[in-house]
Amino acid sequence: MATTYRFAAFLELLVPIVERVRQEGSPMFPSVRLAQSWLETGGVIPDWNNLGGYKVGGGKPTPYWDGASVSTKTREYVNGTATSVSANWRAYTSIYNFFKDQDLLFASARYERVRQAPTPEAQCEALYLSGYASDPNYAAKLIQIITANQLKRYDVVPPIQTEQDPDSEKLEELNLRLAAMEKKLNLSGKEPVPNWAVSAVEAGMAVKAISSIADKSMPNFIVLQMLKNLGLLDADTTAALRKFKQN
Repeated sequence: MATTYRFAAFLELLVPIVERVRQEGSPMFPSVRLAQSWLETGGVIPDWNNLGGYKVGGGKPTPYWDGASVSTKTREYVNGTATSVSANWRAYTSIYNFFKDQDLLFASARYERVRQAPTPEAQCEALYLSGYASDPNYAAKLIQIITANQLKRYDVVPPIQTEQDPDSEKLEELNLRLAAMEKKLNLSGKEPVPNWAVSAVEAGMAVKAISSIADKSMPNFIVLQMLKNLGLLDADTTAALRKFKQN
């Protein structure tokens, strides 16, 4: 079953999808993609969502095409003469998947001139020259659709709008505050010994209360200074305490 759209409704349906695919890196000008979709379908969108006459060929399933297909009659040009033939078309679960799978095709070496085309008109010509369609007037028909409907206005695609996650904003703020607090309190354990704690640190090492000054933070230095002030880092005091414990 298929759904028929007038041109305005056709654009209303497709423009957001085409813009999204372009934002995601598609080499296709939106104007060309819209024109091609209209030329290939005439506004009649089949329920298998193939809007570009993409045949099954010898292709293998991709992330966007699961291998499903539909067979219908179509018109091909052989030596410039239109001929009715049967063809197998790729069937898609969505129009988005069709465009993404088509972009995989256009990523091949065969379509390099399509990817490199500097203008929509040049891309239309490149599609025909690369063998995408057999109609000798294919490029001219695409360009006519683009011009008549001013489709180039869709080639300036707005950037993807991203919203900052409120939780990530709070986490970033907390990390900044924590870093500032660590710096203020010297909790990193990687700061040099402050001048006022040098003698306390030396006394602590002398009596083996500490074995190294590495990785000491401000609280450590404060405790060492308090112990020194109380005389508990004095060598004689320590010796006396040890003797007292032995008795």
